[in-house]
Amino acid sequence: MSLWEKAIGLIPTGTQTLSKAPNQFVQGVYPIYLQRGSGSHVWDVDGNEYIDYPLSLGAILLGHAYPRVNEAILRQLHDGMIFSLMHPLEVDLADRLKEIIPCADRVRFSKTGSDVTSAAIRIARAATGRDKVAFCGYHGWHDWYAATTARGKGIPKSTRDLIFPFQYNDPVSLERVLSEHREEIAAVIMEPVGLEAPRDGFLQKVRDLTTQHGARLVFDEIVTGFRFDRGGVQRKYGVIPDLATFGKSIANGMPLNVLVGKKEVMAECEEVFFSTTFGGEALSLAAAMAVLDEIQEQPVVEHIWRQGQRLQDGFNRMAVEKGVAGCFTGFPPRMFPVFKDPEGAVSKLHKALFWQETVKRGILFGNAQMISFSHTDDDIARTLNACSDALDYVKQADESGEPERHLEGTLPTDIFRKP
Repeated sequence: MSLWEKAIGLIPTGTQTLSKAPNQFVQGVYPIYLQRGSGSHVWDVDGNEYIDYPLSLGAILLGHAYPRVNEAILRQLHDGMIFSLMHPLEVDLADRLKEIIPCADRVRFSKTGSDVTSAAIRIARAATGRDKVAFCGYHGWHDWYAATTARGKGIPKSTRDLIFPFQYNDPVSLERVLSEHREEIAAVIMEPVGLEAPRDGFLQKVRDLTTQHGARLVFDEIVTGFRFDRGGVQRKYGVIPDLATFGKSIANGMPLNVLVGKKEVMAECEEVFFSTTFGGEALSLAAAMAVLDEIQEQPVVEHIWRQGQRLQDGFNRMAVEKGVAGCFTGFPPRMFPVFKDPEGAVSKLHKALFWQETVKRGILFGNAQMISFSHTDDDIARTLNACSDALDYVKQADESGEPERHLEGTLPTDIFRKP
């Protein structure tokens, strides 16, 4: 019996993380289980090696099994992992974060991004005495946000009545929500960048509108933090939120996420219930300290932008030259593959054909491509060579008139598929 066959009999959905499931890739062609990683490379359970671009959904910033981080973890491991009272690293790491993140007057730790975004919403509600939330982007699996998705089963319908979407780079859509629910919006939460860059001072307009309407602005920097800039997008663009969440790459794969914010807002933690046994777990705190040391001493962010730009520009130029309607959109630190069919519609099939051919050539791609400090010039060159062959295959599949016959596995599905 294969691992996957065994898993689906033991684990609901077969996986702990929906976006890692086989149906998110080309099942039948892609590996299902990864055994180990080193630097920018990973190996599956059959020993096949790949250059890794999903990077554990963005959790790996420096590289797999990065020596400096491993050494910090091992040093702490010899002294213990978690204790009955607080650990000094809680103070040390909070102090470091205050130095580099503009809004970080106060800091709290937890384990998942969903934990800290949910804590941010609770604190904003406490600070304003309001219940409703305006949102833009993805913010985790807890009720307050998941109620808006196609996976809202099990969540009280009343929860959905408290949250309202607005569109990125469209301040009018936010102003409409704030005006329609005047003096009722507690928080405006958003990913400060995603697929596109902010235009025409969009982030500052969001900041101004939120202040004008008495809400609290929350930047969800779970993905962008430490990857786009060592102090986050807020530092890069100079727009400071009231609260912000950071995670994924802060501890290079160890489970740690943080909530930071201005002292007058974070003062609500004195009464808000936000407490977790593992928030002060010392191995992750030690790992995060090592990550911040490396970011301070080495050109980590610059390297990520440079290598990402090489990959993005190289792929996009190649696609144009070959006449394939595909591109890597987004930013060099986080790119999204988009393919279109001959009629100009976004095509899962063409993306799947591309993934199929790159994974055969030792390149692990996913719905988001990221860069680590360990990705070398040779990695990028090898990746672009594999992309060239894969784009040729996509073009040949189109020219055959039956591109679906060239897919050797199953077409990827959506996590938030409609019922």
